[in-house]
Amino acid sequence: EYSYIFWEGESYSKIDWNLSTGFVVKGTDTNSFLQEKLSKMGLTPKEYNEFIVYWYPRMKDNAYNLIHFAKDKYINHAPLSTIPEADSTLRVFMVYKPLSSFVDIEEQEIIPFERKGFTLVEWGGAMVDK
Repeated sequence: EYSYIFWEGESYSKIDWNLSTGFVVKGTDTNSFLQEKLSKMGLTPKEYNEFIVYWYPRMKDNAYNLIHFAKDKYINHAPLSTIPEADSTLRVFMVYKPLSSFVDIEEQEIIPFERKGFTLVEWGGAMVDK
């Protein structure tokens, strides 16, 4: 039994992430932003701390980060199945783009997740430069 497993992959084709909604956050404010949003999504403190420990060092020195949580696009691009099947699944995939200045975008809606029974949690992300 493992508390987590690590995987990484590359796409065979370029993914057109929709960054028209999301959040624009100062690099130095990214830590507290991620803690707030990931908690609201349903990650536990241990889970969101591991997420932040991995991603914050890559993001903190950017003037701003455009952050989008790519739920459906990611799920459709990277299907997942487990045996046994989970009773509930939370997949958090953050796409971010470093910015040199603030831009105004429509705020993305964050929908809270409710854990039921055997819960599978996956988190990850990618930096884009488009």
